[in-house]
Amino acid sequence: MPPGVPAGSFVLIGSEVVVDQSDKSGAGAEHRLEVAVISDASGFLTAKGIAGAVSEALADAPLMLATGSLVSIGFTRAVARRLDQGGVRRIDMSFRARIEF
Repeated sequence: MPPGVPAGSFVLIGSEVVVDQSDKSGAGAEHRLEVAVISDASGFLTAKGIAGAVSEALADAPLMLATGSLVSIGFTRAVARRLDQGGVRRIDMSFRARIEF
């Protein structure tokens, strides 16, 4: 979590779908993953700040893999909504990563 985030805010690593992307040049896979930001802070400002930090961390970090190499990772979409009669904010973000083996 980024510094200064209220205790009622957290990041949830969600589901992942992997699709074969092998071709003549070699084996590969596309990983479609979900990351959610959940916060009970009032308004969406805190949740959006955390979501931005998560997105930047994924885009800028040198990610090391045990098998294969990360070719690219990118943000594809986000959906923001209120839960618990407006007391909780949730932002579901989708990312796509390309791995070559």
